[in-house]
Amino acid sequence: MITNKKHINAKSNMVLIGGLLVVIAAFILSIHVGKYRITTNDIVKILQGTHEDKMTINVFYMLRLPRSIMVILAGIGLSAAGSVYQTIFKNSLASPDIIGVTSGANVGAAFSIVFATGSVLSVAFGAFLGGILALIFVIGLVKVSKSDNVLGYVLSGIVINAITNGILMTIKYFADPENQLGAIEYWTMGSFGGITLEKLKIVLPFFLMGMVGIIIMRWKIYVLSVSDEEAKSLGISVNRSRLLILLFSTLVVASIVSVTGLISFIGLIPPHIARSILKKNNFKTVLFSGLVGAILMAFSDCLARILLPSELPISIITSFIGAPYLAFLVMKNKKYR
Repeated sequence: MITNKKHINAKSNMVLIGGLLVVIAAFILSIHVGKYRITTNDIVKILQGTHEDKMTINVFYMLRLPRSIMVILAGIGLSAAGSVYQTIFKNSLASPDIIGVTSGANVGAAFSIVFATGSVLSVAFGAFLGGILALIFVIGLVKVSKSDNVLGYVLSGIVINAITNGILMTIKYFADPENQLGAIEYWTMGSFGGITLEKLKIVLPFFLMGMVGIIIMRWKIYVLSVSDEEAKSLGISVNRSRLLILLFSTLVVASIVSVTGLISFIGLIPPHIARSILKKNNFKTVLFSGLVGAILMAFSDCLARILLPSELPISIITSFIGAPYLAFLVMKNKKYR
């Protein structure tokens, strides 16, 4: 029995290492892809400080490198958070949408576009604030209803989604059809085209705080995958632990979508792929979900850059990849029906 367990752990570790190597390869590929050609030789010379073309150096450090880092971080963060949501809500179709985080971010961004300056920084701040406020409202509703269980969070999320959709339609009504309305719609489709070094520096601390929090709470995440009664019998403060985990996960999601816009399916599909490969659901599954998400995000972003002369919004690519996979899951597994 012990030998079998060691074999399983060794296999999981090998899968994680393999996933990490693929992520590194995807990151390098992401740096190469784009309208401005950067070769491997260029990258080596830039890192060595011997490259003479200032344009290539500026493109690498100011645009391509920050974008590639953000692509990997977004894939890791959204997928890991999605895996956490699915675990603590005990629902394989759960994602950041389930408690209104993404819809809150959408409203915050739209409000900034229409009623604030509409600058990149104000939109990012509005989206981040909207996602956090949505979570606060959900927590408030759960406390008022005195139903600190999974169903209470899900129902509160439905309420928040309905409210934010109404607010978003109102904001669109007052938006300028020629400029602001188009900006709102484009933001909802997501893009890495506007990522710069400054944006990366702004969101990185919040992203790291959320991920570190998830890591600290990792064993409680696994315990919350069982029933609340069993978790309590193990000495876990279920409500407090679930709240903290949601806060950290939401911090990760909000930090990402505040600069990328909404990205479809990345928080939903990679956790399924990770569980199907590892054949279990623990914190290693959360980590591997993040690696799978990073690979899928990098692949999608590369396609968005090269398929057409003008760059496609990232959610168009992820939707065409994620929707068929979700349909496959529905047809293959009766439990999703």
